[in-house]
Amino acid sequence: MYHSVGDCSDDPYRITVSPGRLDRQLGWLHRRGLRGVSVADLLAARARGAGRGLVGLTFDDGYADFADHALPVLRRWGFGATVFVLPGRLGGTNEWDPLGPRKPLLTAEAVRRLADLADTDGLEIASHGLTHVDLTRADDALLGAETAGSRALLGELTGREVQGLCYPYGTVDRRVADAARAAGYRYACAIDPGPLTGTFALPRVHVGEDDTSWRLLLKYRLNRLRRRPVPLTDTDAGAEAGAGSGAEAVAESR
Repeated sequence: MYHSVGDCSDDPYRITVSPGRLDRQLGWLHRRGLRGVSVADLLAARARGAGRGLVGLTFDDGYADFADHALPVLRRWGFGATVFVLPGRLGGTNEWDPLGPRKPLLTAEAVRRLADLADTDGLEIASHGLTHVDLTRADDALLGAETAGSRALLGELTGREVQGLCYPYGTVDRRVADAARAAGYRYACAIDPGPLTGTFALPRVHVGEDDTSWRLLLKYRLNRLRRRPVPLTDTDAGAEAGAGSGAEAVAESR
């Protein structure tokens, strides 16, 4: 679970990873026989029984620095990823972070260019909602705009089906998960959804600038102890999880 990739000198929310650190982290995965892919590709592989050795990489908020700094590193290792963007804030900044610093977000044209790399670079453009609000506190009208509305706008912009949603701040409850399903998404990402764990509340692991090889190894091992596995089928997002396939999800969400 990543956010911004760039200068870490002013980073009060610890959402930034330097390009060099990202390169070392992805190299760590590669040396262990793991390959980074988009969440859509990870779930499709799981459905075929071929998820082992794949890692779902996500980049939240749609920062403009993804194209400049993250994409070249992903290409170096032959990895794909999912970029969660905010169609209601394209070309804006991260106004939801009161302490700043202000970081530019991807423009509409940049999102279209990234969407065109789906087939060649394994990139997936997915929704982070419309404007980055806590969906568990939204009324029905706002919840509809942030889920179904954002999916429609993003699909129109990219000309592709939008399969995934990432809940802003990682917060989700049953009502929000049901809204994501009703909006037509095929999956949704959270952070620590607990009993809601399933296709519409996927748990993820925060990866930051301080995560060296030893910290990554510790997180990798603790993840299996701390989180219930995601069921291979999801007839009920709140159902007791079954055995995992060996696929792992590494990401950071805010």
